[in-house]
Amino acid sequence: HTRTPKTNKKSYKCDKCGAGFTKNSNLTIHNRIHTGERPYECKDCGDRFFQSGHLTAHKKIHTGEKPYRCDNCGALFVDKRGLRAHARIHTGEKPYKCDICGETFRQSITCTRHKLTHTKTKPHGCDVCGARF
Repeated sequence: HTRTPKTNKKSYKCDKCGAGFTKNSNLTIHNRIHTGERPYECKDCGDRFFQSGHLTAHKKIHTGEKPYRCDNCGALFVDKRGLRAHARIHTGEKPYKCDICGETFRQSITCTRHKLTHTKTKPHGCDVCGARF
């Protein structure tokens, strides 16, 4: 048995926005941003999510559980991801950079959404009138 060295090569590219991923499964999840697919549904309220982990965190809203506390200000969060993103408010860190205009962001999803402003892509649609945005 030999171990393959871990690589950070992002060989899976999104054909819509150019985002790169190290695993095809991450690209599949990412593509849901463009298609609007949200296969994970909350049985309590009907909200839908494109990642199962986001549904898991969301369910804590219904129970009131917020086990992750910010050491700086005491703010509470339902998951580690939320706490990490929040912590950047205190540090000023903006690790996600738009490769088109150079603007930086605290959260990956904010950067991803921003990149769509540079394209004609309109991944969201209104169920009532059909307008795209």
